[in-house]
Amino acid sequence: MSLKSWRDVITPHEDVLEGTFLASEFAADLTKVIRGKATPEYQNPVRFFERTVITEGMRLLLRSVAQRLSGKGGDPVVQLQTSFGGGKTHTMMAVLHMARGEVSPSQMVGIPQILDEASVGELHRGNVAVLDGNALSPSEPREHDGVTANTLWGEMAYQLGGTEGYAMVENADRDGTSPGKETLANLFERFSPCVVLMDETVAYLRQFRAGKSYRGGTFDSNLSFIQALTEGASTVPTAMVLASLPESKIELGDARGAEALASLQKYFGRIEAVWKPVATDEAFEIVRRRLFGAVSDGEGCEATCRAFAQLYVEHSEAFPAEAREAAYLARLKSSYPIHPEVFDRLYEDWSTLPRFQRTRGVLRLMARIIHVLWRGDNRDALILPASIPLDDVEVRTELVKYLDGTWEPIVEKDVDGISAQPRRIDDEVPNLGSLQACRRAARTVFLGSAPSVREQRVRGISTERVHLGCVQPGQSPGRYDDALHRLSGRLHHLYQGNERYWFDLRPNLRREMEERMRRFDTGADVHPEIQRRLSKAIGKGIFQAIHVFLDHQHIKDDEDLRLIVLDPDAVHRRRDEGSPAVNKAKEILERRGEDARSHQNRLLFLAIDNNQLLPLRDQTRRYLAWDSICKAVDELNLDRHHQKQAETNRRKAGATLDKLLRDAYAHLLVPVQEVEPGGEIGEVFWEDGVLPSGEANFASAIQKLALEQEWVIAKWAPKLFVACLEAFYWTDDATDASALRVWQDSTKYLYLPRLTRRVVFETTLTDGALHRDYFGVAHGKSDEGGYEGLLFGRTGNIYLGDGTLIVTPASASLDPGRKADLTEEAGGTKGDASNNNGDDDGPYEPIESQGEPGPQRATRFFASIELDPQGATLLFDDIAENIIQPLLIKLGTTVMINVDIRATNSKGFDEAIQRTVKENAATLKFQSASFEEE
Repeated sequence: MSLKSWRDVITPHEDVLEGTFLASEFAADLTKVIRGKATPEYQNPVRFFERTVITEGMRLLLRSVAQRLSGKGGDPVVQLQTSFGGGKTHTMMAVLHMARGEVSPSQMVGIPQILDEASVGELHRGNVAVLDGNALSPSEPREHDGVTANTLWGEMAYQLGGTEGYAMVENADRDGTSPGKETLANLFERFSPCVVLMDETVAYLRQFRAGKSYRGGTFDSNLSFIQALTEGASTVPTAMVLASLPESKIELGDARGAEALASLQKYFGRIEAVWKPVATDEAFEIVRRRLFGAVSDGEGCEATCRAFAQLYVEHSEAFPAEAREAAYLARLKSSYPIHPEVFDRLYEDWSTLPRFQRTRGVLRLMARIIHVLWRGDNRDALILPASIPLDDVEVRTELVKYLDGTWEPIVEKDVDGISAQPRRIDDEVPNLGSLQACRRAARTVFLGSAPSVREQRVRGISTERVHLGCVQPGQSPGRYDDALHRLSGRLHHLYQGNERYWFDLRPNLRREMEERMRRFDTGADVHPEIQRRLSKAIGKGIFQAIHVFLDHQHIKDDEDLRLIVLDPDAVHRRRDEGSPAVNKAKEILERRGEDARSHQNRLLFLAIDNNQLLPLRDQTRRYLAWDSICKAVDELNLDRHHQKQAETNRRKAGATLDKLLRDAYAHLLVPVQEVEPGGEIGEVFWEDGVLPSGEANFASAIQKLALEQEWVIAKWAPKLFVACLEAFYWTDDATDASALRVWQDSTKYLYLPRLTRRVVFETTLTDGALHRDYFGVAHGKSDEGGYEGLLFGRTGNIYLGDGTLIVTPASASLDPGRKADLTEEAGGTKGDASNNNGDDDGPYEPIESQGEPGPQRATRFFASIELDPQGATLLFDDIAENIIQPLLIKLGTTVMINVDIRATNSKGFDEAIQRTVKENAATLKFQSASFEEE
């Protein structure tokens, strides 16, 4: 059968239902009762005992009071000391009503049984004096029918015996000096049986400043009165003193309050009897009786409690061990309609907070909770931790006001606000939403973890205890496991560890990171970070320039070999010539701004794999999120542990991003044209290749693939070069071709080999000219039609100038000026056998120079340059290629290069730097390297 809702079995009191109760109504006030101004629940003895649960401690105390009033024993002095809101004043009020005897014992629920236990046949009415430290002032006397009471003892004497009683201590009251214990004993004898109730005594005594006298006496005279009071009462069999002392620091106030408490404990401790405070299970009945009427459906209550107990047995692995014990059924019945777990959390966790009132605070909180649940037509079988409506502002405020730190926005966002994440998840997942599983789980975790967030060694509450606070008969604990899993993935302040869950003031860094990930824009944040990392990661290698995510108008059109890294939107799939990457590459290949691109054969393209784009963007956002957290440690109030955690995660995210970049940008795209068998040039098509994974970095992987596929040539064999010359340049009986034109064409046309740089072309010319099988190289033609500086079958330096010609072997062999050039450059020596490859010309003889002498030539060159240390490596390469290489072309040229390094630092170089530089200089064979002092 289906279980009845708690609201169908038991009804709250009218003031709870209507929400008309006041927080102050839960605060027992002895002075108001004495003056007849308390609410009926406290003023009327009958109503008071109807709603009062006589706990074990109260029962023992009332029994002692009954015995003392009848002169049959009992304790003369009792000290009540519990934590804030622990029921001290309420207990004293029970003593007040019992001692005054305004109604017969039979009308006060529970009192007849206590009289029987005390073996007291008749309740003896007594005189009662109430000394309320919050109502009395050391500087303000109290007026009573012509009597002015200045001190505690004057007030006590008047309340016990009127003007007659006051007269017994009048002199001491006027002087502010304590009466002796005999005087007080006489007072008690005269007006016995009597009870003195001292409430908030510390609050009264801490008002006395050291060395200062008041109308109420001095600090020392009041302590003397306490000592005389306790000793005087112990000598009178029908007199009793009952004093409440605070246990929590919050009630002590300043240092004077602590001093007062220490002194009072000293005097009361000499004679006091032990009083047992309210136990947790007793609090069940206190709250229920104050907030609810009687159970109207006993069978419904019984059925619900047994169903819960059966649930815990059937799913024993999902709940704490104590819930499976037989005694738990009794707890369910005694706390009905509130689940015992609510009380356990409030009394075991929340009552440890300094400002939380153990009984009064629970009553006030539960009254508000019940009112909101009733108004909201809550249909839970019991009021569980998961039932607590934290979305109600007053309920939430009542709880968080006891906590340190700012909890309101956390509860609003992560627990139970209008737009809180648990509510959103429940709305998104119907399977959970039908139970409101996420909201209920979040409420339970908050109630069980928030009070001890800083002190708790074992953080949070276990999964089993979350089940205990959420699951009702007919529900599966697994639903709440799913809810906890989803909450862990989305809540910012929820932590999980060792199958325990807790909320914390500091954000959960992983959730904070995930939230921040969503803030980063693809174009404004993500792609620039990828661009920055790629620019740093891809070394030049065989390329003279690297362009990362640049449009065609920003990429130069010259002879340099360039790698174009396409932006992430230009994804590629293997062998797909219609991919976004190929389309983007075509645009760059064909245009530079508004002009057609000329040097097309100098471009290669690197593209991202289409399957890697989303993971790459996500990982980039993850890195950016961790980076932003590291930069916001003060804003997020992160402690050192969380700072280190954020820094570690940023470092790991960065390393993962670098690896993912290497895997994602895996496609090298190369534009190619082929020569058809008939000599026609085919259409441009695109070849692609995947970078080898075994290489350590981008540069080496790109270089390896490009060279292996011969998309780029680092060394061009003369034999292959000749085939190119014969196909395109030595046609129509041509005997030579412009070397510069051939080089320039190789940078433009996709059907020609793509050389890494100009020096490769020059080296090919030099290697080919060394033999007579390939070609000759001349510096130009003479007016007579011969070739100047012809190299054919011999070595020499070649400079790629405007007049440099590549000569067919036949023309080079027949050139009339070849022998003269060789003889001149050899200095008149006979030809070397190595230069004779079977020609019929035989060895060459030197020929005297004839004709008019030419203009005088410069014989020396000198240059000086100051280098920026940051770019010295690149400049050295440029100097070697553009300055030194042309000079070496001329045979007989001697080049000397001196490197002059001067470094100064006003603070001096430390020994480690000096040692490193000297060792490196020696390894590089510097002639001298020394450090000097000014």
